[in-house]
Amino acid sequence: MRTCVLIPSYNGESTIGSIVKGIKELGLDVMVIDDGSTDATEKHASENGAIVMRHPANLGKGASLKEGFDFIVRKTNFDAVVIMDGDGQHDPRDIQKFLSRARECGDDIIVGNRMALTGDMPIIRVVTNRLMSLLLSVICKQRIPDTQCGFRLIRRKVLKSIKLVSDKYDMESELLIKASRARFKISSVPIATIYRDELSRINPMKDTIRFFILLLKSYF
Repeated sequence: MRTCVLIPSYNGESTIGSIVKGIKELGLDVMVIDDGSTDATEKHASENGAIVMRHPANLGKGASLKEGFDFIVRKTNFDAVVIMDGDGQHDPRDIQKFLSRARECGDDIIVGNRMALTGDMPIIRVVTNRLMSLLLSVICKQRIPDTQCGFRLIRRKVLKSIKLVSDKYDMESELLIKASRARFKISSVPIATIYRDELSRINPMKDTIRFFILLLKSYF
């Protein structure tokens, strides 16, 4: 299965180089969407072997992913894409878990699951993730233990079949809802998550409101 790794990144110069290097050591192609960074993200990603697409301004994670998906569908022949964060919270070695699961079961989307080991996860994230995952699982009619995890494998046929509209973090939830309604199978694999002192770019108020607006639109 030909697979590309797609990483949206904003001001990730301290982590993006080592992440790209670790992925290249697995023999995989890497594409980084530099979402208007003001640091050397583009330079570090490119020097370590990534294809880099750059936004002149910060447009949001959803916008970056959509641009990457569009390029992969229209310009490449990859069978699947793995998306992961560029801030160092995801271990590139866990990509093998997604690839193994995809080969074994043929599922259409495979989502990382951090909820089995939450000892290092901030308690507010634990509560929020469990609540949102419960609500989304009900709407999707499939059990997805960690719907807020951005570490995923998505098959090409999914990206060709659904139209995504959100430019922000809620696009990841939109993807699950629309894929499930198109009858694509979603499963999970356990992953490790590395928590550092990085500042989350999720706006708790705005992004929670976006999430519930998305749920209401999807439900009704």
